[in-house]
Amino acid sequence: MPSITIKAAATESKDANTTTDDVSHSLVTFLQSQSQNMLTRLYQKPSACLSIFRLLRPLERQIVMNLLWLDIQIPPSTMAAWVTREGKKPYQDALSTLARLHILPPSTTKHALNPTFKSSLRQAITGGGTSGSFGVLAENDGKHPPPEVEALDAYALERWETILYYMVSSGTGQFPAKPSAGVLYLLQRSGLMASIRGNALQITSTGFQFLLHPPHVQLWELLLQYLQMAEERQMDLVEVISFLLMLSTTELGKDYSTENLSATQKAMLEDLRDYGLIKQRTATSRRFSPTRLATTLTSSSPPLPTSAGSGDGSHAQGFIVLETNYRLYAYTDNPLQIAVLNLFVTLKSRFPNLVIGAITRESVKKALVNGITADQIISYLITHAHPQMRRNKPLLPVTVQDQVRLWELEKNRMKSQEGYLYTAFASQADYEYVLNYAKQLDVVLWENASRRCFFGRLEGHANIRGFIERRQTAGNA
Repeated sequence: MPSITIKAAATESKDANTTTDDVSHSLVTFLQSQSQNMLTRLYQKPSACLSIFRLLRPLERQIVMNLLWLDIQIPPSTMAAWVTREGKKPYQDALSTLARLHILPPSTTKHALNPTFKSSLRQAITGGGTSGSFGVLAENDGKHPPPEVEALDAYALERWETILYYMVSSGTGQFPAKPSAGVLYLLQRSGLMASIRGNALQITSTGFQFLLHPPHVQLWELLLQYLQMAEERQMDLVEVISFLLMLSTTELGKDYSTENLSATQKAMLEDLRDYGLIKQRTATSRRFSPTRLATTLTSSSPPLPTSAGSGDGSHAQGFIVLETNYRLYAYTDNPLQIAVLNLFVTLKSRFPNLVIGAITRESVKKALVNGITADQIISYLITHAHPQMRRNKPLLPVTVQDQVRLWELEKNRMKSQEGYLYTAFASQADYEYVLNYAKQLDVVLWENASRRCFFGRLEGHANIRGFIERRQTAGNA
C-alpha cells in the first residue's frame, strides 16, 4: 500500500495567507463558512477548482489527486491504510477541511470527490472544454496592442502604493494622492483606517500591522473584506469569487475580452482597476489586461517584483540599521518606507538614498497615541533590518527594545473604565449582600470593605439597581 508522507512543520515564519502544512489560506477558511449550494455553483467553474486546488495544503492536494482519477468509491479503511502512524492527525485534519469545503463529503462507508468538483478539476488539468472559464482572449485589432509587462507592473505598483502611502500619511499633515471613494470605504470597513471624532480617516493599529505584511497578504486581506461586502452591494458572491480566481489563471501581458463576463463581473472592473489588479485603456473599454497582482493571486510568485514592498530589493535585504544610542539609519529612497518610519521615528536628515533619525520618547508616544503598539514597532524593525544587523545576536539592541516597551508601559499605567460607585450602605450586611450579588454577575472592578463601597461595570448597573430596589421593597413590606 502507498503511504501519505507528512512533512515536518516549517520552522521559518510564513505569511498569513501563504499555504503551509498546518495553516490554511485565508480564502480557504472563508470558503469553509459558505453553504454547499454556493460551493457547488462555484465548482462548476474549472478555473475556480484549479485555483482552490492550488490553495490547499500539500496533504489535502495529495488526497484530492489520489481520488481524482478513480472512477469508483473507496472505503475509508483503504484510505486510512495509506497513512503512516505519525500522520494520523494531519490526515484527519485534511479530511475535515475537505469535508467543510464539500470537496470530499464525509462518509462512513465510501469516499469519493464531489462529482462537480471532480469533473471541473479534470477539465482544468486536461484542457478540455470551451466554456471560457479561464478567460477569453481579446482579438488583436491592430490599433491597441496589449500593454508591455513593464507597463503593467508600473501601473499595479503605482495603484497599490497610492493606497499604502495614503494610509501611512494620514494624520501627518501631508496630502498624498487620494485613492477612490470605493477604496477608502473598503479601508474603513476593514478596520485599517478610522475616522476619530468625525475627523479625516487615520490609520489604526490594525492598519499599521497591515503595512508590515507583504503585498500578497495585504491584497488578500482587502479582497476578503470585499467578498464580505458583496452581499450588501447586491452582488452575486459566486460570480465575484469565480472572477477573482479566473484572473489568477490568466496570462500576464495579454488582453482579455469583457464580452463573456456577467453583469456582476463587469461591475467589478472599476473596483479592480482601483486596486491595481487590472488595467483598461478606458472605463468603457471592452478589453482588460490583468496585472501581476491578479495573475499571482493563487501562486507563490511575488505580486510586485519591482516594488520595495515585495520580495526583492531593499525589502528582502533590509534597509534599517539601529544603534544602541537609538539612532536609526534607513538606506532607502522609497517614499512609502520613509512615511512608515515617520510614524514612530523622529527623522532628522535626508539624503538621496539615506534617511537618518532617532527613536525618541516623543516619537514613540505619538505612535502609541495612534494605536501602534511597541511589539509592532519592534517587529517592523526586525523585519526590515539591514543584512549587517542580522549578524547581531540579538538582532536589535536589547536596550532599545526594552526602552520602547517601557515607554508603552508609561502610557498604560492608568486605565479608565466606565461604571458606577456603590456606597452609603445602611449596614455591613446590606453591603456584603449586594457585593456578593455583583460578584456573581462578574462586574466588580474594585471594593473597599472598610468604607462599605465598591465600583461596578457599566453593563451590570441595571441588574444591581434592580436588586437593591427589590431588597428595599421587601424590607419595607
